[in-house]
Amino acid sequence: MRDDGWDKSAKAWIADMGEAGDYGRQYVLDAPMTARLRLLPPGWVLDVGCGEGRFCRILRREGFDPVGLDPTGALLDAARSRDPEGVYVEGRAEALDFPDASFELVVSCLSLIDIEPVEAAIAEMVRVLKPGGTLLVANLTSFSTARVHDGWQRGLLGQKTHFAIDRYLEPRAERQSWRGIEIVNWHRPLKDYMQWFLGQGLVLTHFDEPAPTGGPPDRGDSYRRAPWYVIMEWRKPSSSAGGV
Repeated sequence: MRDDGWDKSAKAWIADMGEAGDYGRQYVLDAPMTARLRLLPPGWVLDVGCGEGRFCRILRREGFDPVGLDPTGALLDAARSRDPEGVYVEGRAEALDFPDASFELVVSCLSLIDIEPVEAAIAEMVRVLKPGGTLLVANLTSFSTARVHDGWQRGLLGQKTHFAIDRYLEPRAERQSWRGIEIVNWHRPLKDYMQWFLGQGLVLTHFDEPAPTGGPPDRGDSYRRAPWYVIMEWRKPSSSAGGV
C-alpha cells in the first residue's frame, strides 16, 4: 500500500487544525458549504475522508446524521474524542463497506486530492448515494495543485507579481510539507474530475469558486488573485434511465 504520509502526520495535523480549522476552511469554505447544506433535506450523510471529524461536526449542527469515514486511525480517534456520539468508520473511499443507495448525501471536503485511485472512489460514492441524492464536493482548484513551488512569483522588492503553474495536464503525486505535516496530494486537471463525475451519470447542479468572507486582509487579497478552492454539487438522477 502506498505511504501517503497521513499516519505519521496525524498528530501534527490535529494540532494544526485545532477546532476552528485552517484559513481556507474558516474563511473560504465554511460559509458556502453550510449554505448548500441548508438547501438540502436532513438525512444520513457519508463524509468521505472525514479526518479529525471537523465537517462531521458541522453536519451534525446543521441537523444531519453524519457517518465519517477515513483510513487513518489516529484521525478517527481524535474525531471520536471530540464527538463521542458521532459515528466514525475506518475504511477507504475506493472500497466503501456500505450497501447501495445508503445515503441521501455524500460529502467529500478536501479529500479527493488525497485519494488514489480517485476514479474508483467516485464510483463508490455514487454507488452508495440514493437516487435523487446529492454529492457535495469541495476540492483544491487544479491550477493551485499545478503551482510551481508556492505558486507566487516575486519581483525585486519581494512583491507578488503573478501565480505560476506548470504541467497542468499531467496528473501526478506531489509531496507537501508544512508545520510537521508531510503528505501526498494528487494534482489532476479539472477535466479529469468533470469527466469522472459526468461518466457516472451525475448532473451538475452547482459550481462555485468562493471568495473569502473574513480573515487577514493580505490573505484575502492573495486568494482573490489565485483562488484555491472549488465547490461542486452533483445530483444522482432519480430514474434509472438518466443515471447509473
